[in-house]
Amino acid sequence: MARTIDITPPGRLPLPDLRELWEAREIFWRFGMRDLLLRYKQTALGVIWVVIQPLLSAGVFSIVFGQIADIDSGPVPYFIFSFSGMLAWNLFNGVVTRASGSLVSNQALISKVFFPRILVPLSSVLSVMVDFLVAGALLVVLLLVAGIGPGLAVLTLPVWVLLLILLATGVGLLSAALMVHYRDVQYVVPFALQTLLYASPIAYPLSAAPENLRWLFEVNPLTWLLEGFRWATLGTDQPPTWQMAAAVGVSVVVFLGGTLVFSKMERGMADVI
Repeated sequence: MARTIDITPPGRLPLPDLRELWEAREIFWRFGMRDLLLRYKQTALGVIWVVIQPLLSAGVFSIVFGQIADIDSGPVPYFIFSFSGMLAWNLFNGVVTRASGSLVSNQALISKVFFPRILVPLSSVLSVMVDFLVAGALLVVLLLVAGIGPGLAVLTLPVWVLLLILLATGVGLLSAALMVHYRDVQYVVPFALQTLLYASPIAYPLSAAPENLRWLFEVNPLTWLLEGFRWATLGTDQPPTWQMAAAVGVSVVVFLGGTLVFSKMERGMADVI
């Protein structure tokens, strides 16, 4: 028996219909798998690029910051320190980048077929997570070779990964919705991410920041997540309690905020895309 769908005006808090999203889960899977397959189709090295990119970035950062700038990374070798940071950064950057442009790149389908539009940017998480897991396996090998054990802190790793995904998805949903109406966003997002890359302690420890500018780094939510991620993977110093609590709060708020804005603007997307 077919189910009748009643289309009603959005309420004050237009959150997505979870039942509708569940029934359309096949679309989420198809979009995610298509993105993954298209990225590595007709490439000579295929999925090896997932490993090469953070390795090269970590190598360059090790030379620039570890050798030339002579920044101390503590008991952790600088290459592994920077590789861990790049692993977390690539997860955040990948979700934001792919989610923000997902609607515009699928405009022909969105303007002709009805389905929950939010599934398009959300599906970006699927392919990015595959990349993250492949590169994460390499980090495990590096830790074993270097004899580094994070201890019980590793049990919190899924939490930090989830918080990174929530923060990135919230930003990605907001950017995707705005890009449908304002194509300038496609130029703002890469510039903002490039700035954030160097404004966050990814290739250097937070302790390397000048004392008079330290507060700028400490109010950056990505700093809180990076510090927690390194604590869970490398066994570095545990972040302050306020920082961990703030990381949870900000990630959830940004995700809900991005979802609300997307849902509010979704109704008119097919007409203007």
